[in-house]
Amino acid sequence: MGVHLLTGDDESILRSKAHDLIHQLLGDGDRSLMVDEFDGDEYELREVADAAQTMPFLTDKRVVVARGIGRFSADDVTPLVNYLDNPLDTTDLVLVAGGGRLAKKLNDAVKACGGHISNTTPPNRAKDRQQWVRVEAEEHGIRLDGAAAARIADQLGDDVGRLDGIIGVLRSTYGEGVRVGLADVEPFLGEAGGVPPWDFTDAIDGGKTANALTLMARMMHGGDRHPLQIMAILHGHYAKLARLDGADARNEQEAADAMGIKPGFPAKKALGNYRRLGGDGVHRAVDLLAAADLDLRGDTDLDDQTVMEVLVARLSRLGRR
Repeated sequence: MGVHLLTGDDESILRSKAHDLIHQLLGDGDRSLMVDEFDGDEYELREVADAAQTMPFLTDKRVVVARGIGRFSADDVTPLVNYLDNPLDTTDLVLVAGGGRLAKKLNDAVKACGGHISNTTPPNRAKDRQQWVRVEAEEHGIRLDGAAAARIADQLGDDVGRLDGIIGVLRSTYGEGVRVGLADVEPFLGEAGGVPPWDFTDAIDGGKTANALTLMARMMHGGDRHPLQIMAILHGHYAKLARLDGADARNEQEAADAMGIKPGFPAKKALGNYRRLGGDGVHRAVDLLAAADLDLRGDTDLDDQTVMEVLVARLSRLGRR
C-alpha cells in the first residue's frame, strides 16, 4: 500500500492520470467496496484522514481518493499530515492537486512518509513534448512513430488536455499494439491548439515572419487570447530588451542585473536579442507597439487581426538584422 500525490497544471490531465492510477490500484477488486472518494468544495481533510485510517471490510485493502486538495490551507491539512506520520498499511491514499496552490507541509509530509509524487505537467521543450506524447500513447497501447508524435504535439500546442481523447480515438480505430504513422493520425487531430508565448516571440526574434503569423493566429483562435493579451506578451518581451539599452551589459550576469531577473537562459537569450537588434531596433519595436496599441483602441478602421498581423510582420523584419 502507499501514498500517491498527483500534481500538475492541466485539470483534464490530472483527472486522466488519477483515473489510470485508481484503476491500477484496484486491479480486479470491487470498486464499490474498495474506493472512498472525496471531491468538490464540501469535504474536509479530517474526513479523508478518518477514511484512510479505517480498516478494509470484505477486501484486503482500501483506496481513498481526495481531489482538489490545493484549496486547503496549511492549517487545513493538519489532520492529513498527522495521518501521514503513520499511514495505514491497508490503505492506498491518492491525493490529487488542483483548486489552488498545494500546502508545502502536505507536500513535505508525503515525501517524509515515502510517498510517490508525480508531476503530470507536460514538458515545455518541443522534443521533450514529442517524447511525452509517445510515452502517453504507449501507456494506452498505441505505438506512434516519430513523425506522428511530432505532428500531434505540434497540433495540440498548449491544449494538451485533448491528447487523451485523440489517443482514445486512435485506439478504437486501429486497436492496441499497432504502429501508427503520420497519415493515420491526420484525420483525428482537430483544430490546432494554442502555443506557448515563447514560441511566438522566438519566431519574431528569428525573423520568421510566416511562422510568427501562424503562431499568432493559433494564440488568438486556438488559445482564445485577445489581441490585447498578445500585445501584453510583446510589451513584456521588448520591455526586457529596453532595460538593456544603455546598460552596457557584457555578459549574462550583467544582463540579468539590468533586467531584474535571475541569471540563466532567459537573460542570455535577451542579451543576444539586444545585441542583434541594437538600441535603434529596440526603440523602433517599442514605437511599433505603441502605434499598434492605439490602433487596437480605435485609432484606425482596420480590424484587430489585421493590426496584429501588420505589427508582427514589422517586428519580425527587425529580427532579421
